Amino acid sequence: MAKKMVMAIFSGSVDKLTAAGVVLSGAAAQDYEIDVYVLLMGAYAFKKENVDTNTHMAELQDKKEEFFASLQRLKVPKWIDFFKQAKELTNVKIHICGLAGKIWGGEKLEDFVDIADDIVGIGEYISAAEEADISLFI
Repeated sequence: MAKKMVMAIFSGSVDKLTAAGVVLSGAAAQDYEIDVYVLLMGAYAFKKENVDTNTHMAELQDKKEEFFASLQRLKVPKWIDFFKQAKELTNVKIHICGLAGKIWGGEKLEDFVDIADDIVGIGEYISAAEEADISLFI
């Protein structure tokens, strides 16, 4: 039986989304079954129109240019590409929180990136986190 990981993505900042993508890729490579729940600011980042334009940093805002230059120099994939690659490797489901989506004007699944699987209530996240082998909140 595959181990289960639940990841809650609260942050919409590129630095934290990149870190979440790296962790997600590692878990996918180890064949975890993964449920990602996209909450509040995360829902902003997962909206179609924001994926390529969001450059917000949660940490070390004064290092923003250096951070993005390093990502480019090291050829680190965009955060969304980590999520796409993980979905190709193993069973990864990406759930958008219904309230979070509505806050950012996303009422339908089509308002979000194409890798989002559904829109759910917060109770589904709580239940999944209770049953997971690993539960992360980013």
